[in-house]
Amino acid sequence: MADAEITAPSSDEIAALARTALATIPALLRAKVGDIVIRVDDFPDAETETEMKLESPFDLLGLYRGVALDDKSLSDVPHDVDMIFLYRRPILDYWCETGEDLAHVVRHVLIHEIGHHFGLSDDDMERIEEDA
Repeated sequence: MADAEITAPSSDEIAALARTALATIPALLRAKVGDIVIRVDDFPDAETETEMKLESPFDLLGLYRGVALDDKSLSDVPHDVDMIFLYRRPILDYWCETGEDLAHVVRHVLIHEIGHHFGLSDDDMERIEEDA
């Protein structure tokens, strides 16, 4: 019997994992996330690679783009939509290297990026992840 063909999860499948993960974060945070857009791309774009001084596009699993809530003002005119980018190929690479559950990896990256939206520290985000 031939081995079944294995295919990597698609961007849509990663996005579905992210939506499921979003539903598991504490309700107080989830309520404040608001209209943030979650987008799944294979890799960061060239501008992001340069801006983040990445040695490889595999070095970045996710990115928050926008103004952190603690830096926003009611008088500010929004210039763009707040977005969380999840980078599919680096996430899949990390998943394969570590053997962690893919849903857990996506959830971890999502919580980390939501934390940036709130202006939280890495320690704060670790506590949120442990509590959720």
